[in-house]
Amino acid sequence: MVNDTATLVDTNVLLDVFSDDPEWADWSSSALADAHDIGRLVINPIVFAELSIRFDSPEMLDAALSALDIERDDLPYEGAFAAGAAYLQYRRRGGSRGSSLPDFYIGAHALARGYRVLSRDGARYSTYFPDVTVISPTS
Repeated sequence: MVNDTATLVDTNVLLDVFSDDPEWADWSSSALADAHDIGRLVINPIVFAELSIRFDSPEMLDAALSALDIERDDLPYEGAFAAGAAYLQYRRRGGSRGSSLPDFYIGAHALARGYRVLSRDGARYSTYFPDVTVISPTS
């Protein structure tokens, strides 16, 4: 496990910044800057895929991420396994089958690498990945 005070940034935070969301852009921009001050900012292929709907090409998305000094990090296989285990726990607790798996991949990736998670929706990460430090408006 790597622990370099890196922060895995959730899609919602980046969409807030890229779209200049009237409600969340200020919080997300400030939280990104704070996280960057103490370590690397990273995304994984899941976040990249979710962000792609807002851009016309991979190059445009890469440029936007580069402007924020955000790096790519592959999802480790142990993280993928942990995502499945957390999702199973969620389903056994009565969680909706329609709920998407990406948050579980993001949380498990952070757990496997020793990263923090920056997200507006920190509750799921805190519940299913209690060993991951979550930065959210409520933390």
